[in-house]
Amino acid sequence: MPIASYRALPPVHLLSLAVATALLAPVAQAAFIDDSSASLTTTNIYLNRDFREGDGQNKREEWGQGFWLDVQSGYTEGPVGFGLDALGLLGVKLDSGGGRTGTDLLPVQDDGGTPDEFSRLGLTAKVKLSETELRYGSHVPELPVVKASDSRLLPQVFEGGLLTSSELEGLSFTGGRLDKVIDRASTNSEDLVLNSKNRRFAGGVTADHLDLAGLDYQFAKGLTGRYFYAELDDIYRQNFFNLLASYPLGGGTLAADLRLMLSDDTGAANAGEVDNRALNGMLSYAHSGHKLSLAYQDMSGDTGYAYIDGSDPYLVNFVQINDFANPDEKSWQARYDYNFASLGLPGLSVLARYVRGDDATVIGSDQSGGEWERDLELKYVVQSGPAKNLYVRLRNASFHSDFARDADENRVIVGYSLPIW
Repeated sequence: MPIASYRALPPVHLLSLAVATALLAPVAQAAFIDDSSASLTTTNIYLNRDFREGDGQNKREEWGQGFWLDVQSGYTEGPVGFGLDALGLLGVKLDSGGGRTGTDLLPVQDDGGTPDEFSRLGLTAKVKLSETELRYGSHVPELPVVKASDSRLLPQVFEGGLLTSSELEGLSFTGGRLDKVIDRASTNSEDLVLNSKNRRFAGGVTADHLDLAGLDYQFAKGLTGRYFYAELDDIYRQNFFNLLASYPLGGGTLAADLRLMLSDDTGAANAGEVDNRALNGMLSYAHSGHKLSLAYQDMSGDTGYAYIDGSDPYLVNFVQINDFANPDEKSWQARYDYNFASLGLPGLSVLARYVRGDDATVIGSDQSGGEWERDLELKYVVQSGPAKNLYVRLRNASFHSDFARDADENRVIVGYSLPIW
């Protein structure tokens, strides 16, 4: 099985050398190995996106199998612990070609075809002192200012350094710099690129790095506040505020997720003006297997929402196909979830949601209007036996827009995670 080239970063080698040196001590080696773990996650996805109008490719349809091997070491003993994690990723083509590429399950080659397989290897060196940890290498971050997409065969992977600290009870800090990215259907380490969906910004604008810092603080049980700052070098800076709350009510749980992201251009402003205020939030109530959620999202300012291309924008109305983040766009969502465990069928659940956006504008044109998306999902997780935790997801989405191409999409996803040790 060929392993694709993976650009290593010099600091990773330096930290790895420190780990290897520490391992020469038998006492340190015991903790490094005894506290280690490994798991293999497999994901099989069939994706069909059928465009109902407009010029260009009329359908994208591919099927593939992904493997994600995650090996995490323990730490060497002593006041400062050293460790080394490894991430092995392999994607295998099961069906593609004939003008049906572009689902982002598989890389698209220069000749328009797709490879039979593609793979990556990532290493992450780590150092820990008390409750503070520095990790340098490969990351799959889930942060408000950079959330790696994991909705295909392989996850998006960022390279750089991240520091996390939880020295004070109830308070955690995250900070760092990310300077390269390997997208979901790629093996190449590349520069960070600004997303330019619907021509919100100039296309192909790259940045040298993303700096970020943030705090999470639990004020009380069921009430957490978050603040994050991020700056994409010479493109934009963002301030994110978040309040998460949950409260038992009438035998169920009432929850709120309120978000505000303030974005403007910075430095050389290589993408031009960035001026966006994204106010969005979701309220939900869960009771006896039922869960009803209502969301609202408001884009104000002179531009749309800014985020790194290929990543998932941290917005409540970012759903299966669309993000509803155009300039001036206001959108609402109604969502219903049901867990059939309440009827004696544990592992079976359904989801249905509808999102409607209005007053959206397209930069550089007189196009404007509304758009909507309807999503349906059926999921089953095996509860016992040899196939315990294997899951099957059936997802269907329909998207219609006054200024973008309409699309219908179906996904069949089968996944399983196997602990190795």
